[in-house]
Amino acid sequence: MTTFKQKILQHHLTLLQDKIDVYCDMISGLADDAQNDAKSSAGDKHETALSMMHLEQEKLSAKLQEAIHFKEVLSKIDVSVESKKVILGSLVKANGLQLFISAALPKIKIDGVTVLALSPQSPLGSQLLGKEIGAVVEVNGSKFTITAID
Repeated sequence: MTTFKQKILQHHLTLLQDKIDVYCDMISGLADDAQNDAKSSAGDKHETALSMMHLEQEKLSAKLQEAIHFKEVLSKIDVSVESKKVILGSLVKANGLQLFISAALPKIKIDGVTVLALSPQSPLGSQLLGKEIGAVVEVNGSKFTITAID
């Protein structure tokens, strides 16, 4: 049977793979457009168009690298590991929030429960790391009390 944490991890991995596929397709499409444009155009407009395509390719490449990095981080998480302290891959309940310590990813809904994915380097993520149930951390004036760690 799939655990709640496994569902969260799998959902994020699927979202990231979808993003990676879309970015690869878009980059490939731009490369094809640039190739076709090079055959049919000449002059200043041509140079401007190629320059714009190149800038767009660079932006997409940066987003692609970020998605690949997040996927690598997630692939290192073993959701079967249990810990009394907050570690990478922990599902932390604090102030009624479900916080998945993994990477800075969009919030998702699994089985009707909203889950926020936090990077361990984020202000709240870094404060939670190493803490146990009952610990209170403060970030930007808000206090978070850990009520569960899975």
